[in-house]
Amino acid sequence: MPLYIETPLIESRSISRKVGQSIWLKMESAQPSGSFKTRGIGYACEEYLKRGAKRFIASSGGNAGLAVAFAGRRLSVPVIVIVPETASKRAVNLMCLENAEVIVHGKSLDEAHRFALSLMQPTDAYIHPFDDPLIWRGHASLIDEIFRAGLKPDAIVLSVGGGGLLCGVIEGLKRNGGSDVPVIAVETEGADSYGKSLNAGFLIELANISSIATTLGARIVCEQALAYSKNHRIESVVLPDKLAVSASLQFLQDHGIVVEPACGVALAAVYEKVGALSGYKTVLVIVCGGVGSTADDLVELARLECDVAKC
Repeated sequence: MPLYIETPLIESRSISRKVGQSIWLKMESAQPSGSFKTRGIGYACEEYLKRGAKRFIASSGGNAGLAVAFAGRRLSVPVIVIVPETASKRAVNLMCLENAEVIVHGKSLDEAHRFALSLMQPTDAYIHPFDDPLIWRGHASLIDEIFRAGLKPDAIVLSVGGGGLLCGVIEGLKRNGGSDVPVIAVETEGADSYGKSLNAGFLIELANISSIATTLGARIVCEQALAYSKNHRIESVVLPDKLAVSASLQFLQDHGIVVEPACGVALAAVYEKVGALSGYKTVLVIVCGGVGSTADDLVELARLECDVAKC
């Protein structure tokens, strides 16, 4: 029995009316760990357990670590999650509630990743946040559900951090006869390693992450995410933090659901009617979720962005 659940697929009448397109939402925020990560990471954890893993070790800015912690508890496997100092206290507390051992180490996800690898023992499985074919295979299940429901959108909008969700979506499209469906890959300014890589034609590593959307904070995306751009239509959209925050607040007003700015930036592409979405009648947005922010956090982030812009 999979650790993930089949999430709601709904047409948003409120957003559709605002933007003049049929906007559908795949509500991955409803997953047990609060984000799409439950799919791929849960699948990978089950596979590594079958291969003999006695402990899961992960590094994460929040959502991936929580998904590993959730999977470990459900599978009765001990979990250690290494988080950088930028991880939210809320995310860390949620991991601890899932019985994971959480260690705060380093100022970046890269430092946390290196420390996590240093802890590895022969019977451990390292659960990467995004760069693992098993994870992509698990994420692809959300596309299976969409096509099983009878929906083939004209375009799919998603957030990109390290590229795991994007790889899973394209794998799912390929196996469901949707290779002609373009993907709109959205990032925040300061966490746009994928957009820069697409423009350059090779992987670009950011010197640092300057976006508030820290869960998009992969300085470099996985190679497969760039490889897919050679044979699948992928368009990059990069938006400022303030639009990611305002979209999260607007989504809370429209649907009563809190999502992180890392998820909100994909919604912002729709709310802002970006050029990459013009001409499409039916658009699917993957509401990837995220547990690092509360409604109060979003209001405070909006205030801070306003102060910076001298509203």
